Amino acid sequence: MQSESMMIELRRLALEAGARIMEIYGADDFEVRAKSDASPVTEADEAADALISAGLRAAFPDIPLVTEEQAATHGQTLSTFLIVDPLDGTKEFVQRRGDFTVNIAYVVDGTPVLGVVYAPARERLFYTTAEGGAVEEKGPFGPTPGEVAPIGVNSTLDNRALMVVASKSHRDQATDDYIGQYGVRDMTSAGSSLKFCLVATGEADLYPRLGRTMEWDTAAGDAVLRAAGGQVVRFDDHTPLAYGKPGFDNPFFIAFAPGVLLVKG
Repeated sequence: MQSESMMIELRRLALEAGARIMEIYGADDFEVRAKSDASPVTEADEAADALISAGLRAAFPDIPLVTEEQAATHGQTLSTFLIVDPLDGTKEFVQRRGDFTVNIAYVVDGTPVLGVVYAPARERLFYTTAEGGAVEEKGPFGPTPGEVAPIGVNSTLDNRALMVVASKSHRDQATDDYIGQYGVRDMTSAGSSLKFCLVATGEADLYPRLGRTMEWDTAAGDAVLRAAGGQVVRFDDHTPLAYGKPGFDNPFFIAFAPGVLLVKG
């Protein structure tokens, strides 16, 4: 599979889904329901999922597809597949806080190798390149890629003064206690997979997640961060986070720039 042609398609679908999401976001009201796990789902999640799924199945019919909104895909165990979170950060969307993203990734042998993260309300677009790097594209976003800037993790960080990013909606005492073991210069909060991208651009150095996530929440941001020189490891043993696990549940994890001296949890 040609990485460049695949990335063109992933980028296109992310932008189209983002445009549809923003149409609904701008409406006076929209439907919000609770899923079986009590998490919220909106008509924007479902519209974006339908759009992306149709596009990926048409373009890559031989590659298995996993999406958050299609429960029938969740019982699979896969090693190479496409994985989608059509609207990551639904709580941010419902509360109109802007920190939500469209995530599309391609996983090969358990590792996310291609990914796009689009934050339509923030007008930020990040993706991997065919050459193995990562970029942020500058808007306005058109049918073909515009001006891009290579991104990379902070290579001059000071472990006595780290910049840490944590979740807006899922912050807890265990996370604060873990962060407290580091020398922290400042902290910021962000929703959705934007946290991976802030580490990828060097705007943050460390993102620990001591809470439940699914592979579709992390795969695209993980791909971008790895391509930018960062790492994503399990919280318990610091081995690389793997994909295609039964049920697609993630363990706790840490995303970071390689210069960070990790503390054992």
